[in-house]
Amino acid sequence: MENTQYPESYYAASANAVPPRPVLQDDVETDVCVIGAGYTGLSSALFLLENGFRVTVLEAAKVGFGASGRNGGQIVNSYSRDIDVIERTVGPKQAQLLGEMAFEGGRIIRERVARYNIQCDLKDGGVFAALSAKQMGHLESQKRLWERFGHTQLELMDQRRIREVVGCDQYVGGMLDMSGGHIHPLNLALGEAAAVESLGGTIYEQSPAVRIERGANPVVHTPQGKVRARFIIVAGNAYLGNLVPELAAKSMPCGTQVITTEPLGDELAKALLPQDYCVEDCNYLLDYYRLTADKRLIFGGGVVYGARDPANIEAIIRPKMLKAFPQLKGVKIDYAWTGNFLLTLSRLPQVGRLGDNIYYSQGCSGHGVTYTHLAGKVLAEALRGQAERFDAFADLPHYPFPGGQLLRTPFAALGAWYYGLRDKYGL
Repeated sequence: MENTQYPESYYAASANAVPPRPVLQDDVETDVCVIGAGYTGLSSALFLLENGFRVTVLEAAKVGFGASGRNGGQIVNSYSRDIDVIERTVGPKQAQLLGEMAFEGGRIIRERVARYNIQCDLKDGGVFAALSAKQMGHLESQKRLWERFGHTQLELMDQRRIREVVGCDQYVGGMLDMSGGHIHPLNLALGEAAAVESLGGTIYEQSPAVRIERGANPVVHTPQGKVRARFIIVAGNAYLGNLVPELAAKSMPCGTQVITTEPLGDELAKALLPQDYCVEDCNYLLDYYRLTADKRLIFGGGVVYGARDPANIEAIIRPKMLKAFPQLKGVKIDYAWTGNFLLTLSRLPQVGRLGDNIYYSQGCSGHGVTYTHLAGKVLAEALRGQAERFDAFADLPHYPFPGGQLLRTPFAALGAWYYGLRDKYGL
């Protein structure tokens, strides 16, 4: 059987030590079988265990192998499409409920870190950086919008102020969200997995779900075993494959690229990001970066539609990094990797139920660190019979990509090219 290890990323190289986890080789029974040991699956498992459910988690590779262990590590509030877009789509009542949840994911992360003593280099403070007056106007509107839903830890920054927190001269201003922040994402996942096991949950690694036997008592089959459950939670996101065909039809895996420098030393690191905040710009195809605990710069950006792995990641991302920080011209890149996230046409997450007992959440569209933690809570509520918040997500409209699976990649790439031109020329 294939033994899938982590990609050669900075996160894998600096991961906390964890015990080996077993491969499923038996038939087991449980209350809930969770497919996928990323943030959605782990968050679901934790909330369910805390409410008395028996939980078994199946992971095709290793805990946090997918986007949960490869992302930029930034705690960013709201969704990939903000609350005003949701309001125009579904109306004020449903938008009110979704808006009230938009800032909950970050609170859940901090509560998990504190309760289970998770060592993941948690830092507070995230910056949205504006490259134009138009983007600055958007941030001003966004601040008013978020404050309307009770989120008040925000500060608008003019050009002078943003240069106090970001050593880069290309921004005209920005917005600081002190409830944002950053973490070592793989260590967060590993800590949450340990918390699952501390509560009596079981996690099987190298145990991909290959078939779901649907019915009143569903069964999840792996190559060497099977799990009988009352409920199933499908949490594979971009790494689910075609296990559930009706979910694959309305989503598309996409790749994003990340590089990590050699250690920069205290002086240079402080010159780049004096307060150790994380940063993302306001472009449609955005760049994002932050410092690690050992004073490296992690810099990410770009999208590869269809989740192909680029031949030379550093060649794609290094020019973006040097545009922001030309003083890093001679700095060595120690790590470069790619990871997949799941894009939906609406760029809003897809949540729902298949039959009476198979639940799912997927399609964070690049905005998943906070949302996935909220999703776990919402899914657990639904399994307990409290479905109001689940239904608010489940009722969002979703559509297949134009042209089906064959043409979804070129259509999406064409759209990205258009928005890339808008970013470039400030339109």
